[in-house]
This record gives sequence, structure tokens and C-alpha cells, in this order.
Amino acid sequence: MKGQYRGLARLYHAVLNSLDGWRAAWKDEEAFRQITLGAALGSALALYLGTTWTDRILLILPLVLCLLVELLNSAIENTVDRISTEWHPLAKKAKDMGSAAQFTAQIFLALVWGSYLVQLAF
Repeated sequence: MKGQYRGLARLYHAVLNSLDGWRAAWKDEEAFRQITLGAALGSALALYLGTTWTDRILLILPLVLCLLVELLNSAIENTVDRISTEWHPLAKKAKDMGSAAQFTAQIFLALVWGSYLVQLAF
């Protein structure tokens, strides 16, 4: 219930709710599991390939962005499905926009990593 907790109790319950969200995404969303595993591997590779702290962070940033976008995309899809599973043009539009957000994040990831790897080669 909104407004039930204040101060540190509110923060504590917010963390618990966030952990519940991560667990639900991991359990129910295959795309989230795939992106999480890719981000974990990519982060390890970024720590290995990056020559400076800035390089490492800039390689990890688009990986984290993809995770964030997937969580939001899944939230949109679940909300739309909760309202109705019947086809509706606005439901399709909402889901397609969530997918487009993830696609945009993936393009950004490819551009950042691609440009870094090209720069390393020369």
C-alpha cells in the first residue's frame, strides 16, 4: 500500500520490492535471462579488454542499459496483458514501442562495442 512506510522502513521495503521484481523477471522472462547472462559475460570481457577505468565503465554502461530497458519492456508487456489479452491496436503499439526501445539499446550496445573493438585493432 502506497505511503504505508516512511524513512528507512520505506527504503527497506523498496529494496525488497525491487528484489521481487528481479526474481520475477528472471523466473518468467527468457529475454531478461539472456540479456543478464550476456551482460555478465560482457562485463567480464569489458574488465579484461578495457585499458582504463573509463573504458571499462563505457563498455559496461550499454550492457546495463539493455538490462534496464528489458525490465521496463517486460513491465509494459505484463501491464498490457493484465488489462486484456485481446488484440487491440494500442496494446500492439505499446508492446512494439517497448520492443523498439530494447532494439535501440541493442544497436547502441553494438555501436559502442564495435567502435571500441575497431579502435583496439588499430
